Parts: sequence; structure tokens; C-alpha cells
Amino acid sequence: MSKTFKIEVDCANCANLVEEAAKKVNGVTDLSISFMTQKMKVTFDDNADQEAVIAEIQKVAKKIEPDFEIF
Repeated sequence: MSKTFKIEVDCANCANLVEEAAKKVNGVTDLSISFMTQKMKVTFDDNADQEAVIAEIQKVAKKIEPDFEIF
């Protein structure tokens, strides 16, 4: 299952770094971030707890870009 989230990220390089790190989160099959549209598309594993996966993505992203937000 895929979902698209509105995000806030300050620079294109930060978006790329967050994307690469977030792809490694357990429960994520695929993930892409568009800096231009400020959106993140996440494809979840079939049995993944989506809320827990998003919380972990937020945690990983904040280590790279403290201002990163998922809405």
C-alpha cells in the first residue's frame, strides 16, 4: 500500500539525504521525496504498522534535518 504525505524540508540536499535514510526503515518497501512539491510517497510492507513506520521515518529524518516535518 502506498500513501503520499505533505512534508516540510528546507533544502534539496536534505531531502535526498532523508530519502536515502528513510528507505532503510523497517516496513518501507519504497520511498520517494519531492523537494519541489514538498511531498513524500511511501510504499509500506503488507504487514507493516503504518503509524509506527511513519514515526520511525520522522525520527530518522530529524537526525538529518531537525526541521523536517510530516503532516
